[in-house]
Amino acid sequence: MNIRRQTVTTACAALFLATPAAIADIPPHPDEIEFPPLEFDPPDAADYRHTLETSAGSVPVYLAPSHEFPLISVVFTFKGGDDLDPPDRIGLAGAMAAMMRRGGTTTVPAEQMDEELDFLAAVAGASARGVTTTASLNSLAANFDESFALFMDMLRRPGWDRQRLEIYKEEQLERMKQRNDRPGSILSREWGFLVYGPDHFEGAMATASSIGSIRERDLAWMHGRIIHPGNLIIAATGDFEPDEMLRTLEQALAGWAPGEPVPDPPSPRATLAPGLYHVEMDLPQGRVNIGIRGIERDDPDYFPMVVMNRILGGGGFTSRIVSRVRSDEGLAYNAGSRMVPRVHYPGEFRATFQSKNRTVALAAKLILEEIETIRNEPVTVDELATARAALIETFPQRFESKDGMLRVFVNDEMTDRDPDYWKQYRDMVKAVTAEDVTRVARKYLRPDEMAILVVGPWEEIAPGDLDGRASMSELGTVTHLPMRDPLTLETQ
Repeated sequence: MNIRRQTVTTACAALFLATPAAIADIPPHPDEIEFPPLEFDPPDAADYRHTLETSAGSVPVYLAPSHEFPLISVVFTFKGGDDLDPPDRIGLAGAMAAMMRRGGTTTVPAEQMDEELDFLAAVAGASARGVTTTASLNSLAANFDESFALFMDMLRRPGWDRQRLEIYKEEQLERMKQRNDRPGSILSREWGFLVYGPDHFEGAMATASSIGSIRERDLAWMHGRIIHPGNLIIAATGDFEPDEMLRTLEQALAGWAPGEPVPDPPSPRATLAPGLYHVEMDLPQGRVNIGIRGIERDDPDYFPMVVMNRILGGGGFTSRIVSRVRSDEGLAYNAGSRMVPRVHYPGEFRATFQSKNRTVALAAKLILEEIETIRNEPVTVDELATARAALIETFPQRFESKDGMLRVFVNDEMTDRDPDYWKQYRDMVKAVTAEDVTRVARKYLRPDEMAILVVGPWEEIAPGDLDGRASMSELGTVTHLPMRDPLTLETQ
């Protein structure tokens, strides 16, 4: 008997043997199934937080031991990353983080470091992104002491192997050469320039010159700026005892001199200039961003904005943009919107899609219509209930793993989030009303201040759809942005 037939037979037998009372409890339709309310209390960061007193001051440590597997994961998160790159050394923080692992140490040559970590079946690495730099170690519990010693050597005494630095720079140059091969890369690059400006780290990109000019002394300078206990929060999960881990960490940090604390990242100086922008590229489907600067993370309007975006375009198939542009009109496979706040300055709201060249104008017009509608007409009771329920029901996913939970705690401490934020999260979502959604849509989604960026063949895109429902001329006068040289980012 095959597995499928056996499964069906077993199910039928179970149904046959079921008592009449049990069968009577089965609803006639799945819509009538009643589920008990989800009971979930978010974990309290204070229950996992410890403090190490070092020569550099107090270092927060979050520990979540688990004895399911004989593995230990340790993550050091340092404040400071791309935001500290000098204007003529864009990419320096990323190079420093990569070379901490790849360049060996002052006591262990690079090749020996590779061999020892491989022998121990340990994975160590570091990366700088945005406003933080993270270094992580994943190790077997049985040889954690040896692996962690190498990891700390990597952090405190990097060797900056010159040959490997040159290899790293060559790799970056090869990646740069491919920048203009991918439309998504071009869209992201030009959007960053428009929204944040090329002189802000959110918009800045490395060039062949900035990467090529990096020397060992530059890596050492950036390392001293970021990698020290004064910027540090530690998180550890896995097969260990908390007291023993704290002793190990205290010994590892002993004698590590503090550096100058990293300040909060700067706000962008650029102002988003509204209008229609285009970059020429031969594509079967045009790619489009439509957006505006948004709000800060701790803005009182944060929760109404989250709910509004969920209804407009961030809620998948239940959202208006997806329903109209994809489901109803069949104009785009990927369509939606994102509300991207930032902690220290306003972020952005962005609707995005890709569509056949001749229907780009129509899809953009429909999205702008949906933006106008949510600004001027109340959302329905069902839309509001669906958006709030989705946010509330997916809320526990942030804490479904110990690693994920500690990432939340570290980020909250790094950015000074209100300690009661997660306890209040669901109540704040529930409190959002239809009037709130309309209010924030009117306040922040201002179509006349939005930028529209299109990547694709203009001659095919501009006329619009064959039925004459929309053309790009309806969206304003276009500014054609020249394609940039992939290595210099200068316009060609």
